[in-house]
Amino acid sequence: MLVEGFNEILYWVSVGLLLFTVAAFIDAAVRREDAYRAADKHTKGFWLIILGIAVAVNLFLGVMSFLPILGLIATIVYFVDVRPALKQVSGGRGPRRRGSSSDGPYGPWNGGR
Repeated sequence: MLVEGFNEILYWVSVGLLLFTVAAFIDAAVRREDAYRAADKHTKGFWLIILGIAVAVNLFLGVMSFLPILGLIATIVYFVDVRPALKQVSGGRGPRRRGSSSDGPYGPWNGGR
């Protein structure tokens, strides 16, 4: 019974790790190629290969091997170092706020009324 519980925990950890890696791969795929060069973070192809290998390793080997840990490290490096640099270079600070064409930096401009 204890072994079954441990196996279930490992299964859910493996699924979570796979989802984390897939999210990093998708995020790397939707970023622009020139943003990688501007942020000086290798190339888009490099990160797609590294994260793609990490997804494949997590999919086929599970958690109980050394290679998924290397994939986890690459995924963490992408999320902690590369992704913020890409967002800074691209100017992505979240969803854009839509306002009137007369809105200034501190709110709407009413023409001195």
